[in-house]
Amino acid sequence: MTVNTPITTPFTAESTAAEVVDGIDLTGRRAIVTGGASGIGIETARALAGAGAEVTLAVRNVEAGERTADDIAGTTGSKQVLVARLDLADQASVAAFAAAWDGPLDMLINNAGIMASPLMRTPEGWEMQFATNHLGHFALATRLHGALAAAGSARVVSVSSSAHLRSPVVFEDIHFLERPYEPWAAYGQSKTANVLFAVEATRRWAGDGITVNALMPGGIRTGLQRYVTDEDLNRLRRESGGSAAPSWKTPEQGAATSVLVATSPLLDGIGGRYFEDCNEAGLNEPGTRRGVAAYALDKDDAALLWQVSVDTLAG
Repeated sequence: MTVNTPITTPFTAESTAAEVVDGIDLTGRRAIVTGGASGIGIETARALAGAGAEVTLAVRNVEAGERTADDIAGTTGSKQVLVARLDLADQASVAAFAAAWDGPLDMLINNAGIMASPLMRTPEGWEMQFATNHLGHFALATRLHGALAAAGSARVVSVSSSAHLRSPVVFEDIHFLERPYEPWAAYGQSKTANVLFAVEATRRWAGDGITVNALMPGGIRTGLQRYVTDEDLNRLRRESGGSAAPSWKTPEQGAATSVLVATSPLLDGIGGRYFEDCNEAGLNEPGTRRGVAAYALDKDDAALLWQVSVDTLAG
């Protein structure tokens, strides 16, 4: 299969996570879902657990994680829904989580994130959206590389957004030290980074049997929008040529593309791609909110981001 052959599936924007995984047996497989106690993370974890996987909810709030684990166990009958603390903005937390992981890892779903927040910085001075949405997940995935390689055919799922169309990675000033801070530009940059990570990680890790794909889950009303008003969202859709009246997915539908990328046999050996509505997306056409920006698939930028990320974390 060539890069020019888009992956198509029988599923659509209306498909749910449970429908996507129906008939797929994940018994004996192990998954981590970051942000697994809120939004589409819950339904991603529920679908994987329902198909037989051992699922670890990697969450900041362990109590919320325990409640979610109990709920998933109750609806699926799974006895393999675990909870572990992970704060992606805290590199010590990421290191501790990875160090505590034992054995192979089949699926890493990098799902957690923050959206359009006011300007906040980590103790290192990193802009919080980039630090959480990209650097935290980058550190987690690279620290878990050995566990992923041990699985033999592992998949990493990088949850991006159509907001990546709002900004490339601005390498000259990633952390808004010189340029004025704009919440949506910062979010968009971090979501572009999620796609670039999929491109470069697949290039580096495919030989270890690890593939990485990115996706846009769709518009879902969740806690992710805690900093965003309906007026903000409607204005952004108008600016992007979209409808002022958004079409929202349910959390079950929003989790479908993540679950498809994590489990579908149609993606065996496929990496470095961007999916939306359960199918591979084409290139974005200006004036629309669909598809992937060419800059998000740029191999040179992907390689540069990887090195910048390594250097940043080492600094």
